Amino acid sequence: MTNDDIILANRLAEAAGEAIRPFFRARFDLETKADASPVTEADRAAEAAMRAIIAVERPTDGIIGEEYGREREDAERVWVLDPIDGTRAFIAGRPLFGTLIALVEDRQPVLGVIDQPIARDRWVGASGQLTMFNGVPVRSRACARLADAHLGSTSPALFAASDYDRFARVSAAAGDVLWGGDCHNYGLTASGHLDAVIESGLKLHDFAALVPVIEGAGGRMTDWQGRPLDANSAGDVIAVGDDRLIEQIVALLN
Repeated sequence: MTNDDIILANRLAEAAGEAIRPFFRARFDLETKADASPVTEADRAAEAAMRAIIAVERPTDGIIGEEYGREREDAERVWVLDPIDGTRAFIAGRPLFGTLIALVEDRQPVLGVIDQPIARDRWVGASGQLTMFNGVPVRSRACARLADAHLGSTSPALFAASDYDRFARVSAAAGDVLWGGDCHNYGLTASGHLDAVIESGLKLHDFAALVPVIEGAGGRMTDWQGRPLDANSAGDVIAVGDDRLIEQIVALLN
């Protein structure tokens, strides 16, 4: 991962945003995929725009995208794309969705972008570097006790019943719980506005970009067992701004 990759990731975010904005709060075609999740013209246009750039700039790299599948997924370097994380929020006209762009090397996320193309909020995280928010370094905030923590998650409906019971033990012990936000919650954690996010059942394109953003801001991401996330992780994730929260959350989840 080089500075040129960071520049390219920002270009991908710009291209995705240009494809998405004309559809926001406008009329567009909507379909329901086999997994019952919605997909729009904007999702497909944004991913197609990013793939076209990668095909020219990094023709030997792999691509894993939510809408158009996998190409060269066994390559040492793989771009992982989620054109609109939070499609339901996008459909409802809520500017809390985001485009997620990750570079995974040897199955480890080393570069991540969370881009909100309406508010023009962009977090960029890269291994060994501070996370940047709109070009300015950010840090997560100190919060040593779960009882003082502001905890976020997208929706109780997205948890399996048994997983929600486990999450409920954590939320009961937290200082506050906020619903909604999708990937935006992780950017807000990196910037020190939230203290933790817990979700389950995510796919690689949902979480790969989040890891460098959170960790470059001084936070940490793990699975529900407290293990580091990589391309083989199941997708049950914890993100915290203060590492001291991980042990408390893992204990309650398990």
